[in-house]
Amino acid sequence: MQNWIFVSAMALLLTPIYIWSFKSLPRERWQIICAVPVRKMADGSWQGLNLTFYGLFNAMALCAAVTLVLILTGAAGVDLRVFAAIIVVLLGFCLPASSLVARWVEKKPHTFSVGAASFLGIVIGPWLVLLMEMASTRLLGITFETMAVMSALMVGYSMGEGIGRLACISFGCCYGRPMDRMPPVVQRYFSWATLTYSGNTKKIAYAHHLDGKKIFAIPAVTAVLYTAGALAGTLLVLEGKYAPAYFLCLLVTQGWRFLSEFLRADFRGDRRISVYQIMSLLTIPYALLILLLFPSTGTGADIRAGLHAFWNPAVILFLQVLWIIMFLRTGRSDVTGSALSFHVHRDRI
Repeated sequence: MQNWIFVSAMALLLTPIYIWSFKSLPRERWQIICAVPVRKMADGSWQGLNLTFYGLFNAMALCAAVTLVLILTGAAGVDLRVFAAIIVVLLGFCLPASSLVARWVEKKPHTFSVGAASFLGIVIGPWLVLLMEMASTRLLGITFETMAVMSALMVGYSMGEGIGRLACISFGCCYGRPMDRMPPVVQRYFSWATLTYSGNTKKIAYAHHLDGKKIFAIPAVTAVLYTAGALAGTLLVLEGKYAPAYFLCLLVTQGWRFLSEFLRADFRGDRRISVYQIMSLLTIPYALLILLLFPSTGTGADIRAGLHAFWNPAVILFLQVLWIIMFLRTGRSDVTGSALSFHVHRDRI
């Protein structure tokens, strides 16, 4: 019963957020939070640095993902020090990959790709966890089940990428085709699943001039699908079904990544099947191999222990630092600019 209450609480928390986001974030108002003056120009105005909702939602997504991983690993009895070490090393590899691989694929200097980061994380994650298990056993005398951590990481990734799609809606990236260009079956049964973007600084406007048109809501569908997968995966982890949770979340995220790119209008490379799609397909047989190499004992988990691990000042400070790092990394806009001027209200002196 406690497991169901926890999962239901997450669903109830996210539902109104998603409903509001799908309605509001495509609007021009919800792209830029503020502009910070950084350099004075010759005409007396200031060049501004735009801080974006894209960075805000990415930071929220990362913290939500890490928090969920913490709770699930804590519920499975994984030591907090082991959790922190795995997260720091994994993010140390994946965050740089999100931009480096995207630049290589898309040939653009100012771009990110969660697909690139997730591929690297899926490939190296099991071996990193195994290495940490060996080190913690030898140095600290701490043991844990490898598949318990791997399943928690995969569930957290699914949740984080689901929430992160709100960032895509705000920026106007990762967008689908106009509904009138979609396959007939999609037009017939999913005509309600559209977003209409406004604002000439959104990517969908300056890259393809599709603002003001009804666009198939790829980011919204992805958010709901990935979040549903994460909720189901959470319940499976808490029931001790680590292997099914791991494969379910991987299959949902990587399978939909492959399929959804056929329905997208934004640039994903020059090939008919993109590099990102190839990456996502490769992870599925790789995951089956991982399940064979890392059998699960399915010992079960205690949600109360997981929540107790979260309610820790050091953990909360750690999450705050992660939030700041992610916001500063993804929230400073390189592709939009601003000019600011200031004046005195003489009638208020």
